[in-house]
Amino acid sequence: MPGRMILGVFLWLALGAPLLAEVRPLAGGAEPLMTRSVGVARGSSASLFSDGAHFLARAPPLSDGPVPLRAPQGEVAQLLELIARAEAGAAGHDAVQHGARIPPPRAPTAMTLGEIHQWIAATPGQPHAIGRYQFIPPTLRRVAAEAGFSPGTRFTPEVQDALALILLEEAGLTAFRDGTLDRRSFMARLARIWAGLPLPNGRSHYEGQAGNRATMSWQAFEGGMARIWPAG
Repeated sequence: MPGRMILGVFLWLALGAPLLAEVRPLAGGAEPLMTRSVGVARGSSASLFSDGAHFLARAPPLSDGPVPLRAPQGEVAQLLELIARAEAGAAGHDAVQHGARIPPPRAPTAMTLGEIHQWIAATPGQPHAIGRYQFIPPTLRRVAAEAGFSPGTRFTPEVQDALALILLEEAGLTAFRDGTLDRRSFMARLARIWAGLPLPNGRSHYEGQAGNRATMSWQAFEGGMARIWPAG
């Protein structure tokens, strides 16, 4: 119960004006131990997402209802923008991995989570990273279940942002903002979740694995973080 409260409070503080969401939990599936997918958004220059290894404890499921949907605010919104530059480019919340030979039948934001998983099941053997944060299937199932979203929940920008916030917290956002995690360590943790983000050597944490590569320079990543948190 304390874990649920902590995650709920974090999401409440990180988001702004409330919106409606569906409330039934989506059943979670098994999650790979290591990254195994990349994502490049259709219509953008580049975008890569990786479901990182379990170097962080998973947040407990929220079985008593969905997280509140609110627009990201302030520093959190700026950080999501920075990540989206590496992951989705101009395609934004409707990004789909460019290697998907059979794309979804509609724009991702017009689909429900259940419809997205139907598309995934119907198109094996191709990449399925989707959305502004290029969620791969195991990650999408897990964070949707933790957020309390149902198969009928539409994959709106607000829902995508709420799911990304769970990943930010797993990367140590609260610890970083509290000063108990230094900026470079936080950036390394982010790079272990999103493969488009670079390490100090300019390479992805998953460089060369399943086609992963950094889509942003270290200077751009470090400069972006410094602009968001000048004293970080």
